[in-house]
This record gives sequence, C-alpha cells and structure tokens, in this order.
Amino acid sequence: MQTDLLELGIAVVAIATIVLVLRRAANKSKAQAPSSIQDRLGLRVEEEARPQRGRRKRPGEGEKPGEAPPKKEAEAAKRAEAKEEVREEEEEEEEEEAEEAEDRAEEEEEEEEAVDTEARDAYKAGLAKTRGGFVAKLGKLFGRKKIDAQTLDELEEALFTADIGPRAAERIFQAVKSGLSKAELESADKIWAQIRKTSKEILSVDAPPTDMTKQPFVLLVLGVNGVGKTTTIGKLADRWTKEGKKVLLAAGDTFRAAATEQLEEWGKRAGVPVVKGKAGGDPSSVIFEAIKQGVDEKLDVVICDTAGRLHSNAGLMDELKKVRRVCDKAMPGAPHEVWMVLDATNGQNAISQAKTFKADMEINGIVLTKLDGSAKGGVILGICDELKVPVRYVGVGEKIGDLRPFDPVAFVDALYADASASEAA
Repeated sequence: MQTDLLELGIAVVAIATIVLVLRRAANKSKAQAPSSIQDRLGLRVEEEARPQRGRRKRPGEGEKPGEAPPKKEAEAAKRAEAKEEVREEEEEEEEEEAEEAEDRAEEEEEEEEAVDTEARDAYKAGLAKTRGGFVAKLGKLFGRKKIDAQTLDELEEALFTADIGPRAAERIFQAVKSGLSKAELESADKIWAQIRKTSKEILSVDAPPTDMTKQPFVLLVLGVNGVGKTTTIGKLADRWTKEGKKVLLAAGDTFRAAATEQLEEWGKRAGVPVVKGKAGGDPSSVIFEAIKQGVDEKLDVVICDTAGRLHSNAGLMDELKKVRRVCDKAMPGAPHEVWMVLDATNGQNAISQAKTFKADMEINGIVLTKLDGSAKGGVILGICDELKVPVRYVGVGEKIGDLRPFDPVAFVDALYADASASEAA
C-alpha cells in the first residue's frame, strides 16, 4: 500500500514539473511573438523595405514653357541633320551636272577646233544643194519663236521624208526626243547640237583604216553603170601616184562599149599603165594578168575595174564572185579590199543597191560620188547606219582633185553649216 502511494506521489510531482516547464516555455514564446497580424504575416517589414513610388508625371508636367523634352530635341536634331545632308547631296549633283555640261561644251569646242578646214570648205561647196533641202527644212522648224510638241512631230516628218533612210531618221529623232531634257528641247541650239552629235556617231563607222602595206595592194571596185566607177578609179590612181606609189589599172569591164578606152584615158592623165583584154572577153583573165604583173614588178597598187552590173542580175553577180576567186589565185589574200561606188543622186535607191551587193560580196568601203549635183547628200547617213561600212572617199566635183578622203567631223560641220541662217530665213 505504501509502495503504491509512493509511486503515485512521484507521478504527481513529475506531471507538475512538466506542466510548470510547459507554462514557462509558453510565456517566453508569447513575449517574442509579433504583436499584430501584419507582423505575424511579415507584411510590415516588406513595406518598410519597399521604396516609396512617386506619382508618374504627365507629358509636359514640370517642364518650363517653350522647352522641348530631351528626346524630342534629339529627333528634331536628326531631322534637321537629314535635311542638311539631302541639301548637300542635291548641291553636289547640281555641281556635277554643271561640270559635265562644261566638259561637253569643251569637247565640242575641241572638236570644232579639230575640223579640217580645207576638207570642210570642199564639202561645204559640194553639199550646197543638200543644205538647201532637208537641212533648210529643219532650220525653218527651229526658227520658230516657240518649239513645242508640234515641232517635234514636224521634225520626225522632215527626217523621214529626207533621203537619209528610215533607220538613220529614227536614230536622229530619238536622240533629240529622248536625249534632251524638256528645257533643252525649247532651245534650237541644243537641238542642232544633238543632231550634229548623232550624225557624227552614225558616220564614224568602227572599221580599221585601209591597209596598203601589201605589195601590191589589190583593190576591187564595184558599181552599176553610170555611178562614176571608172572616173573614180582614174582619180584614185592620180591621187596615189602623186603620193609616190606605183599604180597599175586592170580594165575588167569588158562588156560596156568604150569602157576600156575610158580607163585608158584616165591612165594617161594619171601617168599609169593599163592592162586590157579583148572586147567582150573574159574579165577574170584580164584581172588575173594585172595582179600577176603587179606581183612580178613589185608595184604598190593594182586597181581592178569590173563590169557595171545591175544588182538584180544573178548572172553578173555570179561572174563577180568568179572574179574574186581569180584574184585569190593570182595572189593569195587578194583582193585586199572591195569598194563600192554609189551615186548620191540615187538617194535611198543607192542604199538598196549596196545592201544587195553586200549580201553576195564582202564590201570594205564606200565611195559616194556626185554630191555636188544632188540635194540627196544626206543619203550617206543611211548608207553608214544600215550597212555599217565606212565611207572611204566622196566626190564633190568634176575636177580630178575633187575626190576627197572622207572625214566625218568635217562632213557634218559642212552639212549643217549656217544652220542658224536657215532658221532666220
């Protein structure tokens, strides 16, 4: 019994001790705990740690009157800088255009200075009738006080009705219409300058000069009857003889009556021998003998006349091909050049003749005769533009010295000479 009571007392003491410890612990915890809900949740500490936000200012608030925001100032500065750059670029372009215009003017002046005055004067005399034709017609158009769209239409009509060929007419017209500004189209001087420039470009065919270093240099001359073929041969012989060359002529036109006698007469004037055959004989054999003689005697030039043939006669064209083959047998590589003689008075028909001949024969040069007797001297533009064959010589008169080497610059200068006078007329 006593043992039980002792055990019970010990248990009570232990329980009381535990309760006392627990109560002390509870009081201590309560003293350390947050006093408010915000403290318990930790919100007040975060609020104290969080920086206070100021009120967002409205655009323009707090700024002085008339003062732009820094960002706007930067944008305005950039726009001003961009405008300044554009202005500077425009000024540079204007300066470059002005310099280019000055360069063109200087080039034109240099070209004018480079004109062979003797050749120009000779051409000018021979082209008098041509200047009185389509050139004078153009002058009247540009002589108006106002040059407008109607003037351009009339310019196109004037060019296409002139004997310069449709291709050359179109090329010159487009050079004026598309190559000049609106302001320049109101200036007659600018239009004339463009016409001159384009005409020079047409006549300046890109072709090598005649190479006469071969010994002998064999030249085959073609052309229909009546164009001045034999006369041209005689004048060439005279020119080259006076230059110190030894020349021989071949009378290959055996079909036309008195053709051989005519060539012999020119041979006497030029002081050169002529190889001839029987009337109605084989022209190829005559040309063969002349070339062989030129090779054996080491002559400088052999000029071969051929029968005047219609470009539509197939039989005569075949004969011409045979002549060419015979030349090569007599001297490999001959003929070294083939020139065709055209009559300026034939106008655009001369272009048709040359195109047909060129289809069957390689033509290296053109000789244009009778410029002085025709108002169709502008046909030379169409010949060069369509055939792309250089003009070697032009005939501006009947005298032996009137066959002149062709100079495109001097020719254009003479063709459009005194254009302003035509305007005033």
